[in-house]
Amino acid sequence: MNIWLLVISAVIVVLTCILVFRLHAFLTLLLAGLLVSALMGDEAVQRYTELQVNAKKMTPEAAATLNSEPAIVSAPSRLAKEFGETAGKIGILIALASIIGQCLMESGAAKVIVDRILRLTGPKHAPEAMAASSFVLGIPVFFDTVFYLMVPLARSLRERLGKNYVLYILSILAGGSIAHSLIPPTPGPLTVAGELGIDLSTMLFTGLLVGGCSSIASLGIARIINRFVEIPLRQLDDSPSILADSLNTGMPTEQAPSLTRSLAPILVPVVLIAVGTFTKTMLQSNVNGGVISDLILLASNKNVAIAIGAAFALSLRRYCKESNRESLIARSLASAGNIILITAAGGAFGAMLRQAGIGEAVGSLASGVPGHLLLVVAFVLTASIRTLQGSATVAMITAAGILQGFTHDALPYHPVYLAMAIGAGSKPVSWMTDSAFWVMTRMSGMTESEGLRVISPMSIGLGLSALFFTILFANIYPFPAF
Repeated sequence: MNIWLLVISAVIVVLTCILVFRLHAFLTLLLAGLLVSALMGDEAVQRYTELQVNAKKMTPEAAATLNSEPAIVSAPSRLAKEFGETAGKIGILIALASIIGQCLMESGAAKVIVDRILRLTGPKHAPEAMAASSFVLGIPVFFDTVFYLMVPLARSLRERLGKNYVLYILSILAGGSIAHSLIPPTPGPLTVAGELGIDLSTMLFTGLLVGGCSSIASLGIARIINRFVEIPLRQLDDSPSILADSLNTGMPTEQAPSLTRSLAPILVPVVLIAVGTFTKTMLQSNVNGGVISDLILLASNKNVAIAIGAAFALSLRRYCKESNRESLIARSLASAGNIILITAAGGAFGAMLRQAGIGEAVGSLASGVPGHLLLVVAFVLTASIRTLQGSATVAMITAAGILQGFTHDALPYHPVYLAMAIGAGSKPVSWMTDSAFWVMTRMSGMTESEGLRVISPMSIGLGLSALFFTILFANIYPFPAF
């Protein structure tokens, strides 16, 4: 089957299942992956096994077993194998990140971070404080949860100051939303990094750089929208219970964790990964290592670093409500399980596209396209899928599966910038198909019309600003050293 017809068919299946049949993303991505795997043809499987044997990732015996069966017969086993491999790469990270996020929320540590930043900036610079707080919290905590935590603060500031409610709401997006799509260990960027073969430390620090600059620029966009749209502070009658939980969890203020303890679960993994990257560079420069360097490399392993962060997070349980402490980890893992299933299914879907030959097809198609224009193509592709079906994570996974064929040799810059362009493309357009759109309008008291005038333009601004800084850094710093 023609590779592009196969890709179009798979995308149509994804969009139809989600938009028309309202099928869960896990089942949708598995179905799309099975379709691609079954229809790719025997020649594609043989080519794939040859490449795997040459790369010593598959034994000749295993390749012979796969080649002895028609593609449609071996499709389920190949899909299941790739599902397992993807889960092995990202499952531990997502589970541990979920524990960190839950501990930060329920211990009151997240509130401590927000309160301290607000105290430093004062009411005059409250938008900057809210964006910075959301950005920090958006690294280990899912964006919906960040918004639940931050929106009562936005309402409180509007009530106290009597203006700029739209600006406060959009400040949360400027920080938390962009971090959610660019910085691992959130599922979208984590999966994209795996699909494109990008080292986690490179993805992390490039995401911090591009995301930080984009967040600052997006605050300017938020101020412009705030000038043209005024939204009254309405009474909320149907606030989800999680709102009350976010305000009332943890110990009283005088017994809350310190700022250092609150930040440790977020900063410690980042520092460990950074030190590990520096150590690898030194060892590659023929600097003598030893037991200490081995220990550093062990601690800087992505799974170990996040696990150490989770250990710091678990030390915050003493600040949680006593009735919630025992079930905290179970509830965290239950939430993470859903995300792990979706991302593993997405990884399997991408692997099936890779086996079908999408890498070679995209490479030959784009051979005459200027390298930096590919960033725009990646952005538009992801944004189109995101606008149609609503989920930023599904859009990123699907786009990464299609664009996974590019390597260092095929691009005039590091593939991490392609990942950043995919992340930027997952922002526009937030509207009726996006579950977060309904969360934001309902929690802030906006009508659907007001949401389309406020949230949708902001999502476009977020995406374009992230794309701008991605192209900028790809030009001035094409091969980052971290």
